[in-house]
Amino acid sequence: MSTNPPAGTVRWLNPDEERAWRAFLRVMVAVQTGTAHDLAAVGLSEPDYEVLSTLSEQPDHTSTLGRQADKMGWSRSRLSRHATRMEARGLLQRAPDPTDGRGCLLALTAHGLDTLANAAPAHVESVRHHFIDRLAPEDLIAIEQIDRKLKEPLTGDDGPPKQHPSA
Repeated sequence: MSTNPPAGTVRWLNPDEERAWRAFLRVMVAVQTGTAHDLAAVGLSEPDYEVLSTLSEQPDHTSTLGRQADKMGWSRSRLSRHATRMEARGLLQRAPDPTDGRGCLLALTAHGLDTLANAAPAHVESVRHHFIDRLAPEDLIAIEQIDRKLKEPLTGDDGPPKQHPSA
């Protein structure tokens, strides 16, 4: 694995790397666009579905805002703003966190659970249509392997490349 290049040096993508990068971007956009369109047909956004589905996996369908944000890979402020919109639609409710005076609990409402139960079959079908059923089992294994590799820290990696001050 490589580390960041010395200052002033750019490791441009070769043609194979460029094609792979652009193909990856096209795949992400195509799958996300398709599944987002299908969720919209049942009245949910992708973020709505993610909040509902991850909360449904929690005991009593309740989680602290902080734990939920961490599980979803969102900032607390992003989740808080989104939860406010979902609460206004009756999909979840907030309550004070008895263990943290500054925090809150997020809980699915009966309406939120019903909404998820109604949307889940369509969402799974959408994921199959736009992704799973188009790939061979070995493709799915390769994607999982890529995911594991991208989660590994790079040796000597101290984060993303720094922007040049004039950029």
